[in-house]
Amino acid sequence: HTNLPIPLVQFVMANKDRSRSPANRGKTTPCAPKRIFVSGSHGFIMGYTIPELLAQGHEVWGIDNFWKYGELKRSFDGHPRFHFVKGDAKDVELVKKIVFENKIEIFVAAAAIIGGISMFHKLAYFLLAENERITCSAFDVCVAAHEAGFLEKIVVISSSMVYECTEMYPSRETDLKGCPPPQSTYGFQKLATEYFAKGAWEQHGLPYTIIRPFNAVGIGEQRAQTDSEVMSGNVKLAMSHVVPDLVQKVMKGQKPLHILGSGEQKRHYTYAGDLAKGIVTCITDPRAKNEDFNVSTPVGHTVLELAQVIWRKIHGDSVPFEYVSDKPFEYDVQMRVPCVEKAKTILDIECKTTLEEALDEVLPWIQEQIKKGTI
Repeated sequence: HTNLPIPLVQFVMANKDRSRSPANRGKTTPCAPKRIFVSGSHGFIMGYTIPELLAQGHEVWGIDNFWKYGELKRSFDGHPRFHFVKGDAKDVELVKKIVFENKIEIFVAAAAIIGGISMFHKLAYFLLAENERITCSAFDVCVAAHEAGFLEKIVVISSSMVYECTEMYPSRETDLKGCPPPQSTYGFQKLATEYFAKGAWEQHGLPYTIIRPFNAVGIGEQRAQTDSEVMSGNVKLAMSHVVPDLVQKVMKGQKPLHILGSGEQKRHYTYAGDLAKGIVTCITDPRAKNEDFNVSTPVGHTVLELAQVIWRKIHGDSVPFEYVSDKPFEYDVQMRVPCVEKAKTILDIECKTTLEEALDEVLPWIQEQIKKGTI
């Protein structure tokens, strides 16, 4: 379809003035301005996080090699307190030069090779090897900068995939000590980043904060350069992330809707603007020192429930919902349900945006990207 369905047209008109900036969705408690370095600065979640950091008065340096999407622009690129270097986060000397010349106080290790579930299989070795090299680069630089006396801590952006094999729900931060390690190389490497943090603290006294975002939903998640298109029913698309995949299929008129697996897989789809505020609090709040946090909405949905919400937002109630199940991928985790009490109790972090509200922002953006062919 090239035209928006009627319910979506009505939605767009009603919400045309709604700001997409997470900085306008409420602010975390401000702290003294910091000099912050962000690797992977132009990735999806950092696209929401860096504007929040800048809005709070921090000065931010970023590095990205645009491996995933190709070269792109972010809203903050022209900000006077944002400084960008195009380069590889594995380049230890380049990263060290930026960190040392600018006396970086907080290092946010967000760079990673990441993609949808199909990438977990297609690039299993590459994910593990490259992300280990990126991690080693970050920690080598941070250990040296901390010993030089100016770096305060490293912030590790981990993943909910560390809970890939848990059977404890909702999954608490302390549950990691008792659950089996992840089976996917991506999840396993993310768990390794947390051990890097703990090891660097134990040996070198480098303070850390570990953040585990859950299932981010927002604008800016485009097709990766490595994604290959496959048929999902009668729609050809790059199988990447469940929300943009389902939205595309519904917008393109697929009926019945094709869903991977039974549809009973449960996730906590969290608005990226809420994640950004939570991440910024973890970055800047002294109470986050040497702690790990699940950052997520407390509300979960099955994939089938998600599909029904998307269907209703696009078609309204006039078109009955129909679906069929396709064979799932091997690493399609059935349950990813976090406990978020620790983040709320210690840092007062709450992700309150509903799935419906998040989709109100995402749907028009995906429609636009479909027209442009970028998703």
